[in-house]
Amino acid sequence: MKIKAAIFGASGYTGQELIRILSGHPQVELAAVTSRRYAGVPVADVFPSLLGLTSLTYSNATPQEIAELCDVVFLALPHGVSMDMAPVFMQAGRKVIDLSADYRLRDLTTYEEWYAKHHSADLFGQAVYGLPERYRQEIKKSRLIANPGCYPTSIILGLAPALKNNLLSVSTIIADSASGVSGAGRDPQVGSLFCEVDGGFKAYKVGRHRHTPEIEQELNMLAGEKFAISFTPHLLPVKRGILSTIYATLKKDMTLPELHALYASFYEAEKFVRICPVGTYPNLSSVCGSNYCDVGLTIDPRTHRVIIISAIDNLIKGAAGQAVQNMNLVCSLPEESGLPMAPLYP
Repeated sequence: MKIKAAIFGASGYTGQELIRILSGHPQVELAAVTSRRYAGVPVADVFPSLLGLTSLTYSNATPQEIAELCDVVFLALPHGVSMDMAPVFMQAGRKVIDLSADYRLRDLTTYEEWYAKHHSADLFGQAVYGLPERYRQEIKKSRLIANPGCYPTSIILGLAPALKNNLLSVSTIIADSASGVSGAGRDPQVGSLFCEVDGGFKAYKVGRHRHTPEIEQELNMLAGEKFAISFTPHLLPVKRGILSTIYATLKKDMTLPELHALYASFYEAEKFVRICPVGTYPNLSSVCGSNYCDVGLTIDPRTHRVIIISAIDNLIKGAAGQAVQNMNLVCSLPEESGLPMAPLYP
């Protein structure tokens, strides 16, 4: 019997990707999708790319009504909204995968400093951070999964082997990340209009991006010590993808083949992390449309710095694909089910 899934808030780019992936998932039936704006409108009318793939129509059903229809629910909602919906599904005994930031942080004070007052603090400590490459066993046993942010996914996966093996002087870590415009969501905004982004490349939210405490939380856990990083996001004039370039000083002398072998061994059993051959580096065109994270490495002998480059599709490994990966784990399905998609190239 198939797992019944629902998407609460399914009219954005992440919701569309969830519908696309789940519609082809061999062990899942997508039972319901909601949208206040498009209630009563067929999904394929809103997203013509899904014509023939789903016959679902958007509804404006309540969380209680949706809970009656599903085993697992994806909350593809804005920050600050999921916290009001998750308790309803949890009380109904459903498994919840939240794609907002509402349960990603372990410290309530930090969440309220960077976001807003939390309305369901009693659930705050129950969520598992949904990065399978780090917390696979915990995810399997949880009913509330906090799907990671897109920038954090690219940076954490890039740094995890080096931090876990105590290779870096943590005070020197700098991460520069560039994202496609879909990261800003589907609602019209002046800053993401075609004429505003085409031909441009700019930094934004410098020193104050909300993903910063999430990144630091997970990197601190990996390193076993508390530290801050310099993180600067940039906006690329492309539709999708994130490329992160991460710099840090090595604590000890190490050759590039040694570093590469360490990374290859660390991720040897991971289906969705690919380590680029020595001398080659990730390209967005090699991951977009897929659930892969590609990681490339080099060591600059002049500065004694390691340079780590990672690339993901922000809408898939950075959002919907990782959410489905988490669903597979909490529902005891093969982790790669519905996700062995080759990247779209060219």
